[in-house]
Amino acid sequence: MSNTLVAYFSASGTTAKKADKLAKKLGADTHEIAPAVKYTSADLNWLDKKARSTVEMNDPASRPELAEKHTDLSAYSVVYLGFPIWWYTAPHMINSFIEANDLSGKEIHLFATSGGSGIQKAVDDLKAQYPALNIVGGEMAR
Repeated sequence: MSNTLVAYFSASGTTAKKADKLAKKLGADTHEIAPAVKYTSADLNWLDKKARSTVEMNDPASRPELAEKHTDLSAYSVVYLGFPIWWYTAPHMINSFIEANDLSGKEIHLFATSGGSGIQKAVDDLKAQYPALNIVGGEMAR
């Protein structure tokens, strides 16, 4: 078992592919951050103001339910946290994961996928929301 975990949320499969590639490169374990209810293509239609993802991202307090309520992270000192960029930042599914699990004392690296946005706003937002966590930075997955 590795002391490094690549945990990721992937609504369409793109981030999952990048997470698998990163885990192989690092010799790390992987964990999918899965929603209790999977996202459909209609849920992800950012042009629809009533789409599930749009409604969630317009509500800062939104915390989508996780399929797995708690993930045992005790064996890991380094966690790579991956996600697609939604509305220029991390999806609230990432907040759900962070708030449901103990990431204190871990070195956290962020990685993201996007059709055109960068990761810096997501890094800044998560650092501001969780100042006690050791978020060391992030980069776009290539």
